[in-house]
Amino acid sequence: MQRETGVRIASEPHSERVWNRVRNGNDGGALVEFAVVLPLLLLITTGILSFGIALNNFLTLTNATSIGARFLAVDRGMNLDPCAATIAIVNTTVPGLNPANLTFTFVINGTPYPGPSCNSTSLAAGAAGSMVQGTAAQVIVAYPCSLLVYGKNIIPGCTLKTQTTEDIQ
Repeated sequence: MQRETGVRIASEPHSERVWNRVRNGNDGGALVEFAVVLPLLLLITTGILSFGIALNNFLTLTNATSIGARFLAVDRGMNLDPCAATIAIVNTTVPGLNPANLTFTFVINGTPYPGPSCNSTSLAAGAAGSMVQGTAAQVIVAYPCSLLVYGKNIIPGCTLKTQTTEDIQ
């Protein structure tokens, strides 16, 4: 009766040694367990990455909305269309997001202005006239998000929405 010494033959390639061990019953269980667990680990990792991208988009959107609200608050008496000027500022501060997908709503001195424009005929009328010092200017921005995991959107209809209110200067 010969006993195996566990000495490896140097000329045997590594992959051949692995398959010999699997065929002989050594470490085959670990290989099967790994094959069963791997798809679950990849699914969890991809989900974490998708949520991380969505969180990054939300933080970018929140920061851009805050910058836009600060701009709107100090823009009193400067523009006939303060909403369009604010949208231009927000669009330049959203790297990685598609500005065409942003949806804006403005509330200036209690009056809502949905859409991309709140054009006034003069600085004393319309949205420009509503910009009274000490009153509130609110910017609300929405952005569609997609949490894709292997091509399937796990939360359809997801929308990132943020708002900031500033006192008009």
